Amino acid sequence: MKRRHFLKTTTQSLAGLMGLSSVSSARSLDASPPLPTISDKIDPHDEEFWSIVREHFPLTHDRIYLNTGGLGASPYVSIHALQSRIDELERISETGHSEELWHSIKKKAGKIFGCDPEEVAYTRNTTEGVNIVCNGLPLQKGDEIITSTHEHVGNTVAWLIRQKREGIVMKVFEPSMRSAQENIDRIEELITKKTRALSISHVTTATGQVLPVKEIGNLAKANNLWYFIDGAQSAGMMPLDVHDIGCHAYATSGHKWLIGPKGTGLLYVSKDMLDVIRAEWVGAYSNTGHFDMVTGEVHLNPTAQRYEYGTVSTPLFVGLGASIEFLLSIGMENVWGRVHAMGTALKKGLNDLGVEVLSPQHPDEQSSIITFRMKNVDRGDLQSFLWEEYKLRTRGIYEGGLNGIRISLHIYNSFNEVDKVLAAVDAAKKL
Repeated sequence: MKRRHFLKTTTQSLAGLMGLSSVSSARSLDASPPLPTISDKIDPHDEEFWSIVREHFPLTHDRIYLNTGGLGASPYVSIHALQSRIDELERISETGHSEELWHSIKKKAGKIFGCDPEEVAYTRNTTEGVNIVCNGLPLQKGDEIITSTHEHVGNTVAWLIRQKREGIVMKVFEPSMRSAQENIDRIEELITKKTRALSISHVTTATGQVLPVKEIGNLAKANNLWYFIDGAQSAGMMPLDVHDIGCHAYATSGHKWLIGPKGTGLLYVSKDMLDVIRAEWVGAYSNTGHFDMVTGEVHLNPTAQRYEYGTVSTPLFVGLGASIEFLLSIGMENVWGRVHAMGTALKKGLNDLGVEVLSPQHPDEQSSIITFRMKNVDRGDLQSFLWEEYKLRTRGIYEGGLNGIRISLHIYNSFNEVDKVLAAVDAAKKL
């Protein structure tokens, strides 16, 4: 399907969706025309195309939103799917749980991860996925886990609490900005006979650094280590193939780069790890359905659904499914091409302004998250200036003691907004 056809049919689809009554039936929602799939490559600088994509978001133009690394904006199609399913289910007071629906959404999630639907579990966020893996791995006192100093608190606290509670040992490395190989070397230097697992970010929350996850996977395999990845800042930003990466588990949030409803997440667990990563929290939906209180018979679900339990919000996951379909319709290669190009432009502009860029300079290690700081300007003062004078919604970075400002660029941002960021930073040099 050609680009102009996408612009036309996507806009028509959205108009049709938004024209539906807020109490539209499930049948009306399901019958809505799907967003089309693009078969050709989209130029990252094709502002006609990307401006149409921007119109699919209710995100205000009164300020410039640059914090997808914290919280992503959702498109109309996702919001409508969520609201419509709420209205439908509240009229009949039902959960809306359906094996067919669950599988259809997990099939879309599998396309994001590059895995089978049976390897996907629904969660509330990345942190819940971290906790499932951290507390499910059969670790013992003295076992060592390697992680980095640039991890988000969500991929830190669970491990630290288990260390305090059970005596596992956390070992950390400072991510190198000089080369991918140096990061592999730093991890390898920490491996001992007691090392059992690696827990790292695919894209770091602090600097947006893309770590060499496949090469780290090879290192983990060579040393017989369990390998977990925090994918909060990567899923929805770039194409993924968890099977190729070689990780055993990969967690992400639906509410960041996947532009889904808040309170949604996804966890990938490889099939051969389902009986290794114990399901510590279980209940209805974790088992196969048959259990016997007299004999004690009970069987966990043979898929990653074993990590799900109890009533969950069907509307939230319907909305997430719509968001994923929206991204897949554009194409993850096209999404990555656009956001990486904007990140590159921002990084170059900041370099030209002479501010200190904390994110990697090498394009293979750079994402669309760019972090910087200015000499003699306090982080808080700089962030306040950018907001009060230029209405830039940024995020301060304290992780790793970096004391910087983070800019996160997604498909609803533009090169024009990148230019406004650079103008604002240039003005801040006079502070």
